[in-house]
Amino acid sequence: MNDLEERLLYQDGQLSITLRVAAGAPAVALAGEIDVTNSPALASTLSDSRGGSTYIDVDTGELTFIDLSGLRVLALPALPPDQRWIRLHNVTPHVRRLLRMMGWFYAPRPYDAPL
Repeated sequence: MNDLEERLLYQDGQLSITLRVAAGAPAVALAGEIDVTNSPALASTLSDSRGGSTYIDVDTGELTFIDLSGLRVLALPALPPDQRWIRLHNVTPHVRRLLRMMGWFYAPRPYDAPL
């Protein structure tokens, strides 16, 4: 039996944000494009989805475009790495490259959760 629960949290003409809960572990999946028109909705949706959790896992594997406003939401550059509550998963090479170029790429220590 598959205990995966999916719920659409946000959708516009460019971006869809889906909450996926499996075995009690919530994750948010992003698909499409993030830019200045929908990055405030992304920030709000991620914050609301976090609830009381220490962090939220965000799957970025289906992103086709992201601008600086979207990167700021996902990377939380104003916070030190140990205080960032968004954990990125399935990061595409172009997003990883942009994060490195901005100096916002956080390479986890061996005992940290994967980026």
